[in-house]
This record gives sequence, C-alpha cells and structure tokens, in this order.
Amino acid sequence: MTTALIPLYEDNHLLVLNKPSGLLTQPSGTEQDSLEQQAKQWLKEVYHKPGQVFLEAVHRLDKPVSGIVLFSKTSKALARLNAAIRHKQTRKIYWAWVEQAPPDDQGVLEHVLVHDDFHARIVPAGYPEGKLARLTYRVLQRQEKRTLLEIELETGRYHQIRLQLSAIGCPVCGDRKYGSQQAYAPHAIALHHRRLQFPHPISQEQLIIEAPWDL
Repeated sequence: MTTALIPLYEDNHLLVLNKPSGLLTQPSGTEQDSLEQQAKQWLKEVYHKPGQVFLEAVHRLDKPVSGIVLFSKTSKALARLNAAIRHKQTRKIYWAWVEQAPPDDQGVLEHVLVHDDFHARIVPAGYPEGKLARLTYRVLQRQEKRTLLEIELETGRYHQIRLQLSAIGCPVCGDRKYGSQQAYAPHAIALHHRRLQFPHPISQEQLIIEAPWDL
C-alpha cells in the first residue's frame, strides 16, 4: 500500500490534494516522484482499479510551493474546469511569508512578464511576448524580519507571485531564485496555495477548498 493520501475533497469527478513542498505536481519525464503519480497509485489501491487511471491536474504548483492542487477524474470534468478558468470563474488565494514588508497594508501589483529557461522577468509594456500579470495582496501579520501576506491572483503567469513580490523588495522567504536572503525549509519556499473557489464541473455548486499550512 502506498503512503495514504488524505484528500481535501473527493467525489466521482474531482480529487483535491494538499501538495507538500519539494514534490512535483506532474511527472517531468525524469525519475522524480510527483503528486499525480502518487494520486494515481492511491486511487488504484483504494478502489481496486485495474489498468490505467485517468487523472489530470487542472493546474500546477511549482515544486518548492505547497498547497491545493485540483485534479480531474474524467475528461468531461477536465474540459469544464479548464473552461471555468478561461472564463475567470475561479479564485485562487495564496499565503506567503516574505522578507521585509510592502509599503502598504494592501495593494495591487501589475507588471508585464516573460519567461525563459525556468525564470521569469519583468519587461516594459509592449514588449514582444510580454503578458500582463496582476495580483492583489494584503498584510495578515508582521514580524521583525518577515511579513505574512494573503495574495489573490487575477492572472496565472509563470512564477508570477514570486517575481512580483521580489520586484517590490519582498521576495518569498527561501526563494533564492528571486532574491531571498533568508533560509527556509529544505527544498521549499514560504508560498502556499491556501484557498480555491470554483464551480463544480457537473453540479455547478460553488466549492471552496482550504488547505492547512504550518506557519
């Protein structure tokens, strides 16, 4: 029996898990383990499923990030969830410990981003292939050397939260790639997908899922 997974939510169409930091969301073509592989094995064992298990991540988290990952168990659910994302019918809330503190207790960050070679960067408006990145934040807690922020994504760009917070002098703790000087847990940064709201792909009920985080 594989390590027991404890779903945040599960039914015939969906599986929602709390990804630990340091684990890939999906297989990468290497020998590294992933949450998707673990979840497929868990479903096979729990439900005694023969053959292949259909399970697709609706979105992904970076390897050092923890929190909610939504999986679809059917192709119909996957198509409808992807459509909900395109039509901005979902809400994603993250928590992050950042170095220092932003200038205001709440605010909006808006930049134009591009990414290449596993790294994102800010470019001027009108830059070829640049994409608008927008988020809102508010301060939840202040400490001497770090601040806890709640972040709502309005767009879903590559490394968006990590780069935009770094751009205002508040890199996510442990995120060496984007300028953090503070140590954090091994193979992790202090960024967590805390809350997800979305319409159920079949019933259209509004679901709100929360993932605990050891602050």
